Amino acid sequence: MIAAWGLLLALLGLALTAQVQAQAQFGTNWSGSFWNNTNFQDPVAATVTGVNGLNFNWPGQPVVNGQTLTAVNPDNFTARFTSTQVFTPGRYRFTVTYDDGVVVLIDGQQVLNEPPAGLRTSTFERDMTGTHNFRVDFTELTAAAVLQFQWELVGAAGTPVPQATPIPPLTASVSGVRGLAVRTGPYLGASLVTVAVPGEQYPVLAQNPSEEGVTWYKITVNGRTGWASGRFLTFTTDPGGLPREGSVFDTLDNPPDTGVIAVPRAFMNLRPRPTTRLPILADIPWGAELPLLGRTVQGGQNRWFQVRYGDQVGWIFAPYVGVRGNINAVPVH
Repeated sequence: MIAAWGLLLALLGLALTAQVQAQAQFGTNWSGSFWNNTNFQDPVAATVTGVNGLNFNWPGQPVVNGQTLTAVNPDNFTARFTSTQVFTPGRYRFTVTYDDGVVVLIDGQQVLNEPPAGLRTSTFERDMTGTHNFRVDFTELTAAAVLQFQWELVGAAGTPVPQATPIPPLTASVSGVRGLAVRTGPYLGASLVTVAVPGEQYPVLAQNPSEEGVTWYKITVNGRTGWASGRFLTFTTDPGGLPREGSVFDTLDNPPDTGVIAVPRAFMNLRPRPTTRLPILADIPWGAELPLLGRTVQGGQNRWFQVRYGDQVGWIFAPYVGVRGNINAVPVH
């Protein structure tokens, strides 16, 4: 009887051990460094040690081991965590949840590289045994910062990796309007590329929330690609995981002079992009003479002008602006 009870206890112990091994692990004794930039460029803003697990959700400044890292910005920062972990032999599944971007290295080998693009989860599997060195590089842009890095034992070493089921491409259709303008950038005043119509499914490639209150989506229409307002798109699946992407307008903040002059015929609001949905940079008086640097076109007419006012470059509404010089020398964006 005693032997039987001993055998039963031993079996229970093995079962409990297996259960513990199968539970997700966040790791122990991590060290971290933080930078107030998005390229890990010195100087280091803060360092932490003795972090038991990478399991963070920061709505503002990072908090580690109960301490707020006041020297670190709440947005646009990077963090690098390193540790050494010990594994019993087996096949492990690693799960990484992140907002915005993450790079993972194991023993110096890059196993995951996801650029910033909103909240996502990635998984991968590896055979592990003994001691391994980890490095997790995290990039935070705006809004809440999320980083969770964990692993669990899923089988014996050499277990075949299940093949992922292909995910159908995200598409969208037009709803609420007879035709939806597709533009060169995610702004109401960007130039017209083409028009998307109801009854078709259009591939969706990226998102951009630059305009206040509106998310624009990069779509392809009959081989032409541009940006359409999300207010009039219906998606086949949730578009939240789409990568965030800039546009040509993000490259135009210091364009060369064209020799053409813009002369407002009214008081004008200078804005950072061609849309009234972004804040005003400056008020421009009637009759001011401004270098005309770029323009957008809709329906064959100039819609917005890019000008230089003092040391600021921005956009003004074109219908109330006179032009001196060759307008054809001004590039269309």
